[in-house]
Amino acid sequence: MTYVITQPCCNDASCVDVCPVNCIHPTPDEKPFATTEMLYIDPDTCIDCGACVEECPVEAIYAENDLDEVDEPYLDINAQYYTKHPIGPDWPEPLALPQIDAALGTLHVAIVGSGPAACYAAMELTAKPRVEVDIFDRLPTPYGLVRAGVAPDHPGTKGVTDQFRSVVGKRTVHCHFNVEVGRDVSHEELLAHHHAVIYAVGAAGDRTLGIPGEDLVGSHAATEFVAWYNGHPDYADHAFDLSGKRAVIVGNGNVALDVARILVTDPEILAKTDLADHALEALRASNIREVVILGRRGPAQAAYTNPELLALGLMPDVDIVVDPDEAVLDPASRAFVDGDEAEPSHRHKVRQVEEFARRTADPAKKRIVLRFLTSPVEILGTDAVESVRIAKNEMVADASGRLSAKPSDVTSTLDTGLVLRSIGYRGQPVAGIPFDDRRGVIPNENGRVIDPETGTPVPGVYVAGWIKRGPTGVIGTNKYCSAETVKMLIDDFSAGRLDAPTEREALDRLIAERAPDAVDYQGWQRIDKTERAGGKAAGRTRTKLITIESMLAAARADT
Repeated sequence: MTYVITQPCCNDASCVDVCPVNCIHPTPDEKPFATTEMLYIDPDTCIDCGACVEECPVEAIYAENDLDEVDEPYLDINAQYYTKHPIGPDWPEPLALPQIDAALGTLHVAIVGSGPAACYAAMELTAKPRVEVDIFDRLPTPYGLVRAGVAPDHPGTKGVTDQFRSVVGKRTVHCHFNVEVGRDVSHEELLAHHHAVIYAVGAAGDRTLGIPGEDLVGSHAATEFVAWYNGHPDYADHAFDLSGKRAVIVGNGNVALDVARILVTDPEILAKTDLADHALEALRASNIREVVILGRRGPAQAAYTNPELLALGLMPDVDIVVDPDEAVLDPASRAFVDGDEAEPSHRHKVRQVEEFARRTADPAKKRIVLRFLTSPVEILGTDAVESVRIAKNEMVADASGRLSAKPSDVTSTLDTGLVLRSIGYRGQPVAGIPFDDRRGVIPNENGRVIDPETGTPVPGVYVAGWIKRGPTGVIGTNKYCSAETVKMLIDDFSAGRLDAPTEREALDRLIAERAPDAVDYQGWQRIDKTERAGGKAAGRTRTKLITIESMLAAARADT
């Protein structure tokens, strides 16, 4: 019997470390890890020990015999990975972090941000003796996109916060939530109080389409909609027009699928999740019956992952609709899927789309329509969105065989009052730090921030997560990314390349003066307790507080 990794997989790779026979791949040291959809267990190598089950933070691993019917496709998905990537004796050794010489004293590090990359960095740092970490976040609550980005109907994915809680609660970690770097404390002041600063601020911006009508009322970034239904305080007062029968989402990554699910899921199902109350009420009054997802490339190159696509097809009382003509691959895409270099994940995507295309839709059900080889060219309307004009694309290969989508002159129009663009997050500049505006990242080499004018490292300044590599990967991808950054930092500390803090003892006084409403770990615990208590009373995991004022009131309770 073998164990099998299923849909909730977050790529944390904790399971990799405990596997005694090295049968879980790709590991963080392997090239495919940066782009993999999930991790996979080799059924021919697995010895049925079950060590990975206990280690998985999101309960994604099951014994073959215990798989539910809906998870049975993952047995083949796991096995097929090894037809393309067979296990070999020459696979790389895991990344090993250097030890810190006791004679160097205590290493003090500031981490800006408290999402996955920040928490994984704190985890790696505090695994070493004589390291103290200060975590800063501008919100009173930690965990970044795990709290404000993961879809409410994916509660298993949020299980990774149990690991993060154990880190931010360590006595060597000091939490400064509701403290904004650049407003309450400057970058220069952080460096004065620490040997090094790691920026793990994610990618808070979004990309634009650059087409006429994009600024009309009713045209939004999907990131805004996600933050709204997840109760992010910056977006709680936003409004979205759900009065029409159709919504159009541009882009077909996992975020697009999340948004589509939320729009057509029975609100009474969502009422059992941690969806924000204001979003739940709006969705109860929604008239939307159909969500059309526009992908500019074909089924083989779609941006979503197989686990999310499979989950889409399991939604109760919702049809997944694909035009049979759009499920047929053009010659270039067929070669892409059938060629020797093709990844099994591409074939799985194509097979699932073909299966959707064979289904017969029920007019009485809500539906999600997957469109392929389509691009929006104009959003139409007088004062607000009324429709979107789309062009048909074709896949073409360049001289090297690389495929791209080329728009044609064939266009059509979709009536809609709501357009959500889901074409990617984008990093934002940090005051006093170099920024690569073209890529939307802070320029760096393996996590060391680089001065673009001199090409040399900026002493004491590091990055991790999306602001380091761009918005790619899933939650667990940040674990190796952060470990790589921490290795660079410890190497620099050990080599004497970091300046010692000169005003270490004044940090708490500075924060008390500049940010009197700062929330520490105990304050966050009180917020968490309040939310969980509210959720328990309503039969939910939690009822989120959505304003800074209510969060601060909870943080001060019983003090």
